[in-house]
Amino acid sequence: MGLLDKIMGNASEIDVADVSEELTPILGASESIERVFKEIRDMYVFTNKRLILIDKQGLTGRKVDYHSIPYRAITQFKLETAGHFDLDAEFRIWISGIDEPIKKELNKKVVVGIQKTLADHMF
Repeated sequence: MGLLDKIMGNASEIDVADVSEELTPILGASESIERVFKEIRDMYVFTNKRLILIDKQGLTGRKVDYHSIPYRAITQFKLETAGHFDLDAEFRIWISGIDEPIKKELNKKVVVGIQKTLADHMF
């Protein structure tokens, strides 16, 4: 992850091994991590069973919000790629039973990876 990405808060893909110890306590017995995308402190974790949105809150990041979304609950997703002057892409995901989509800003480099991972699990 480059310095500019860290400053701007854009997501980039990180190695699963870098976060596996941290995430092991929240995984199910037969669940494994496939891909992880990280912003400054927040993460988008794709497992073989669900998408976990991790939001670290506060100055220290000790308070953590884990939003677990089973792939079967995702009704649709939308990725808007970045343009020449727009450095970030927008990711929206709709969950059954919720009217408004979840919106996240992403680095344009990870858009294809996120789209492929969601498609692999949804279809």
